[in-house]
Amino acid sequence: MPKYQPKDSFQSPRFCGPRTFMRLPFEEKLDENMDFVVTGIPFDTGQSFRTGARFGPESIRDFSSLLRPYHPEQNINLFDYVSGVDYGDIPVIPGYIGETYDKIVEGLSPIVERGIIPIVLGGDHSITLGELRAVAKTYGPVGLVHFDAHSDTWDSYFGQKYNHGTPFRRAVEEGLLDVSRSIQVGMRGSLYGPEDLEAARELGFELWTTNQYKQAGVDEMLRVIRKRVGEGPAFLSFDIDFLDPAYAPGTGTPEVAGASIDDALALVRGLTDIHFVAFDLVEVLPAYDHGQITAAAAANIVHEFITLIALQKRLQAG
Repeated sequence: MPKYQPKDSFQSPRFCGPRTFMRLPFEEKLDENMDFVVTGIPFDTGQSFRTGARFGPESIRDFSSLLRPYHPEQNINLFDYVSGVDYGDIPVIPGYIGETYDKIVEGLSPIVERGIIPIVLGGDHSITLGELRAVAKTYGPVGLVHFDAHSDTWDSYFGQKYNHGTPFRRAVEEGLLDVSRSIQVGMRGSLYGPEDLEAARELGFELWTTNQYKQAGVDEMLRVIRKRVGEGPAFLSFDIDFLDPAYAPGTGTPEVAGASIDDALALVRGLTDIHFVAFDLVEVLPAYDHGQITAAAAANIVHEFITLIALQKRLQAG
């Protein structure tokens, strides 16, 4: 029986106790019994329009108390195979992105070095650069599966090199990503020019717009992702604005005509053949959420991340 698993909601009502993800134990010390940790990075200095994603981690945790350990579509009880905790939040320095990157690397490196998989709750998308720096220290350049309305590969925004519109360009420049094994899915909306998308392709990413993935269908999109990423270590980054604002109104830079929550869950759920070593979900902004719609979507997507880890553990166990 895994050492770390959620509280039994038949013994303790879901509205009781401090908010941790899925009611997991709160632990700030790492040990060999942990397969994954959920941690927040409540930083939003990199946002360019609406701010407030620093409150995303607590919003996702709050809704996640409704999540249960058995996944019916995958036919697996997660905590028969994995052990995990809520690790609390990585310290950040509001207004200081470079220094916050150092804090992220310092906080995540011990997790990754032990082979524990971090699942990060953002925060704006600028935090992913710090995460990738920590991951690359152990694994070298990793493949990327990136679901987002925006490619986040601008060279600069407002003349600044580090913000939520630039992390993946910086990651390529720093040698953190294997772009030959990286794919971006879901780009849509008005642009400043065609170069906004072509820049990502010129960096080496395979890029699929929302219209392209919808025309191809979820099954074909999954086949393409698996083929692209292959067998090496990979990072999954999910910006909640991949979803249409009808499903995720609480985000910083919403774009209409996005994915449904059905498609989003199916896409993440289908990535069972990929060796993920880290995950994040970013850009949840609760001040613009309504009835916790966005938090509900985010929490359930993170539940799918944990399920992917559990499925890999079950496979390894034979």
